[in-house]
Amino acid sequence: MAAFGGVVITKEISPRLEAKMVAITLDATADDTNTTTVTLADHGITTFIGILGFIHTTLNSVIVQEQPTTAVSAGVLTITVGGSSDNKARTYIIVGF
Repeated sequence: MAAFGGVVITKEISPRLEAKMVAITLDATADDTNTTTVTLADHGITTFIGILGFIHTTLNSVIVQEQPTTAVSAGVLTITVGGSSDNKARTYIIVGF
């Protein structure tokens, strides 16, 4: 597993709701098994509920669901890119309280 070195864009989707949703986008250089981390407290999340992942099989055109593997340690969520495609953009929706 290599740490993802491309562009990571983070956007809070529901900053004023009790349940928080945060979108993480990895640019089109993301490979399967790359990892990225998110400090949950930076987005007001203390309890990680789940994640929904997507891959851009054709950039900004064909987007399908692809689940990552995750782990949380000391409030830091580690996302490991799933699937079997290299050099594809990924988007993850993180949900928590």
